[in-house]
Amino acid sequence: MFAAYAARIDRDQPLNGLELGERPAPEQKPGWTTVNVRAASLNHHDLWSLRGVGLAEDKLPMILGCDAAGIDEDGNEVVLHSVIGQSGHGVGPDEPRSILTERYQGTFAEQVSVPTWNVLPKPAGLSFEEAACLPTAWLTAYRMLFTNAGVRPGDSVLVQGAGGGVATAAIVLGKAAGLRVFATSRDEAKRKRAIELGAVEALESGARLPQRVDAVIETVGAATWSHSVKSLRPGGTVVISGATSGDRPSHAELTRIFFLELKVVGSTMGTKDELEDLLAFCAATGVRPVIDEVLPLDRAREGFERLESGDLFGKVVLTAS
Repeated sequence: MFAAYAARIDRDQPLNGLELGERPAPEQKPGWTTVNVRAASLNHHDLWSLRGVGLAEDKLPMILGCDAAGIDEDGNEVVLHSVIGQSGHGVGPDEPRSILTERYQGTFAEQVSVPTWNVLPKPAGLSFEEAACLPTAWLTAYRMLFTNAGVRPGDSVLVQGAGGGVATAAIVLGKAAGLRVFATSRDEAKRKRAIELGAVEALESGARLPQRVDAVIETVGAATWSHSVKSLRPGGTVVISGATSGDRPSHAELTRIFFLELKVVGSTMGTKDELEDLLAFCAATGVRPVIDEVLPLDRAREGFERLESGDLFGKVVLTAS
């Protein structure tokens, strides 16, 4: 079957390790289901995998891709929860959790196999392309906002780095949930787009907000960390799920954190129950993922290049025949 896969690890130029070509189809295993992939979306996790973060050399070649929607063996339209081993289903109770492409082949292929427990019904109102955006970036944003930040309608939130997959999801979900959303970006066009999606104000990175916020959604890392902490009201929460600009800020703001009793919460992906809730939320509210571009699988390299450059707003989706 045709697939996009990591053939080599290159920490400095990750796309050097990306190959497109034939790979073996999934083998049938007890407790696992093979899904015919209709759509799969790119995440920064895929670039990190090509750099060898979370992906060991001895696992190569590895088909990339965490997210997918497609048709299961019984003809049902489904969405995949991409955290394997979270429950023990299909892998045994002692295996630590992993994300697709770390231990098991991913979704950038014509077929993918996952534990049957990881297969969820796709709401009829969501296209395959839309549904394929949800299991990583949108699920991460959902958990950051509603589980780890604990915000409620009427609260205020700052979303750093408008344009990225998680940040875009946080703006849209926050608006739909009745939050007062502020966003930042270095790019004027991305700030304008953030306003169109529901942010009450979009500012240049590092700019002073008109008010301190209840929570900050942080995926940028070192470049925005100090601004994130300084933007919180006393007792507020910064939730961090990524560090695309690096994980070592020049100033950790420890004095401000303890003096104002701020909370710093790490967040990774989400649970199957949260993905079910997210799917139901989208179906009930009409909220839909923001898609920047849809490409056929054989043009996956173009999608990776756009993701690496940061020249996108929302998700890049790959479609399989």
